[in-house]
Amino acid sequence: METLDEFDINIIKELEKDGRMAYSAIATTLKISNTMVHQRINRLLEQGVITGIKPIINEKKIGYDWGAFTGITLNKDEDSSRVIEELKKIPEVTECYFITGSFTLYIKMIAKDHEHMRKLLYEKIDVIQGIAKTDSMIELGCAFKRNISL
Repeated sequence: METLDEFDINIIKELEKDGRMAYSAIATTLKISNTMVHQRINRLLEQGVITGIKPIINEKKIGYDWGAFTGITLNKDEDSSRVIEELKKIPEVTECYFITGSFTLYIKMIAKDHEHMRKLLYEKIDVIQGIAKTDSMIELGCAFKRNISL
């Protein structure tokens, strides 16, 4: 486990406010040097504590009004690597997790409308070799989504 000190935590908190914030602005706010901010962010990226600084897309604003969570049961659990590689080829599948319980994998996917969702399920996901069955729940909206508090 990587140990974060007060400087790391405060730099991350500033980036959470605005990932495009200039390092110099972070340095000024935290009263530390620009070089220190740069070095700390690079170290956090290299260590994998921060996995990137990228935009968060509001899917609904670009026409993806439907979301679903789908549990996937595999014929054999050892098929999971191959199934995951096939799921990665479907851009509308935005997240994939290994889980315990009655499913092997759990995915989140987005679609433009109910017909798009039906095609994703029946024509792209259910046809992947190794998938025994799927069970989907339609998402009605995100109450909140956040990073862990530091």
